[in-house]
Amino acid sequence: VNSLRWLNLQEYQSKKLMQDSGVAVQRFYVAHTASEALEAAKRLKAKEIVLKAQILAGGRGKGVFDSGLKGGVHLIKDPAVVGELAKKMLGFNLTTKQTPKEGVKVKTVMVAEALDISRETYFAILMDRACNGPVMVGSPQGGMDIEEVAASNPELIFKEVIDIFKGVQDDQALRMAANLGFKGPLQRQAADQIKRLYDLFLKVDATQVEVNPFGETPEGQVVCFDAKINFDDNAEFRQKSVFAMDDMSESDPTEMEAAKWDLKYIGMDGNIACFVNGAGLAMATCDIIDLHGGKPANFLDLGGGVKERQVYEAFKLLTADPKVEAILVNIFGGIVNCAIIANGITKACRELELKVPLVVRLEGKTAPYTHS
Repeated sequence: VNSLRWLNLQEYQSKKLMQDSGVAVQRFYVAHTASEALEAAKRLKAKEIVLKAQILAGGRGKGVFDSGLKGGVHLIKDPAVVGELAKKMLGFNLTTKQTPKEGVKVKTVMVAEALDISRETYFAILMDRACNGPVMVGSPQGGMDIEEVAASNPELIFKEVIDIFKGVQDDQALRMAANLGFKGPLQRQAADQIKRLYDLFLKVDATQVEVNPFGETPEGQVVCFDAKINFDDNAEFRQKSVFAMDDMSESDPTEMEAAKWDLKYIGMDGNIACFVNGAGLAMATCDIIDLHGGKPANFLDLGGGVKERQVYEAFKLLTADPKVEAILVNIFGGIVNCAIIANGITKACRELELKVPLVVRLEGKTAPYTHS
């Protein structure tokens, strides 16, 4: 099955989906202007407020704005300050360790009630091939990288396989809550949240719902403080409202254009464009270029059911990149018919007036076929 591009949701969108499923999250509002942010801060009537710039990249807390403001996440006691800070966030670019050098423009901020966390745990539900279905994974050590916990303290990782016909059973949810270290009335509260997270997992066709930290407050509340939800692209047809939230403003426009033609394209910073069928061969081609002292300009996988039009569009994308000084075509015709590729290339060369050297290696089948 052809996978489309990943669906990207902003933090406030994931929190809204969770809220709709009865999952406990911090009270929050979304603002697009400084005055909206100030208004939201007053409406929250919270002891402490957290103001967060909404971009998809991680590392926001340590990021820097081109307005001079440091940090994309601020804790504030006085609501009056929220408007001032939002002014220095909205409309400005935020650069973090995960953004491009020029940063990403912030168009939205989240104004939320800041809650104290007395204990942090980790909880996730994900699809596991080995179990042929969903699995709950939890650890009493949350708020940190779960891979680190798995490496240093594997005994602190707990798993429960979920029967897809029965769903999460009471005893399973309570056992997981106990393993996460929730005690007394908090154990029942955490078990209830776990069941609601599974309902959300099913409702939105998720492949993963990861809550880190899944925490408790000094007042005795179990709260999902931060969550990451991954969705099954093949469920787009029945998850229209979720996929309509997709924030493409931070996506690479070339990658989006490629996805339209069902091409897997990832831009890189070299000058030799690659045009390959199959992800394995595409990666190997990038490696070979690198091995011989060159630098690939992209990763491009045509996929098996390629038509002449896609070949043409792929060439259009490659030649539009000003960094490209040569194009290497490496096709192995197993599923792909080499004649289709050859026709697509000759059409592209004629119509796009190719100005850079082209090296073509086609090997495999050229069964007779009709023009597409």
